[in-house]
Amino acid sequence: MSTTTITATATTIPVPLTSETGKDDAPTQTQLAVATGGYIFPGIPKITDPYKKRQWQLEHMAGAFRVFARKGFTEGTSGHISVRDPIDPATFWINPMGKHFGMLKASDMVHINEQGQVIGGNRVAVNSAGFVIHSAIHRARPDINAACHMHTINGKAWSAFGRPIDTINQDSCNFYGTQAVYNDFGGVVIDEEEGQRIVDALGEKGKVIFLQNHGLLTTGSTVDEAAYLLTCLERTCEVQLKVEAAAAGGLQKRIISEEAAEFTARTNADPETLYTEFQPDFEYEIWLSHGELCKGE
Repeated sequence: MSTTTITATATTIPVPLTSETGKDDAPTQTQLAVATGGYIFPGIPKITDPYKKRQWQLEHMAGAFRVFARKGFTEGTSGHISVRDPIDPATFWINPMGKHFGMLKASDMVHINEQGQVIGGNRVAVNSAGFVIHSAIHRARPDINAACHMHTINGKAWSAFGRPIDTINQDSCNFYGTQAVYNDFGGVVIDEEEGQRIVDALGEKGKVIFLQNHGLLTTGSTVDEAAYLLTCLERTCEVQLKVEAAAAGGLQKRIISEEAAEFTARTNADPETLYTEFQPDFEYEIWLSHGELCKGE
């Protein structure tokens, strides 16, 4: 039986400096790395009007909630997403308490200040634990514009171990160097000190954090990035639990090398790529919504 070895050769493809919509500048290295064919895959739109950017963020925020609903991330009134306001960055938007994720629209979101008072948008109650956690994050990390916290099945299961996930597959490399663990579960987060301890555990560079005996929290420069990291981390926890079960039965678990994990994270886990990764799910929700959602650009 004969075998054939195929050697791939690199081909330089001319890439236009602007997209057909005219919205993009010169392509980033990430855009060039993840797509081919002579056209740039559109990344994060450049919206200079802060009022239009606010609406764009709220549309994507509503879309993220619907994605979470479709994936089964609902758990009573638990779970929240926050997005920093582009007009008044000391304030943020969060979901109303007690409304199903699958029903949320941009107009349902609540504008809240650092004191926990509703100042605009949908004037209804919000989850107090959500306010404590998200307000602490937005105060401490100006680089974070969005944060997602959900009580997902596999996230809750893996959080019981109080440890980060291993780099055992390509997707898990998205979290290389950005994982944190909060090991001090003190009950429902309703006081500022607990929120500050979570922020301290997240640190200056953390993007995702495992809240021990609680669940997952992810962050990003866009709500799309934070939402994709949440869906990816939940699935990664599911895979890790299965791998641990198989390893307990005698199979050997193999960890990706530091060098390969770092390279993969550098290629796949930048804000532009993570934003792009979320778009298929978001656009599917737009299609399902029959006009209730839009891209907001």
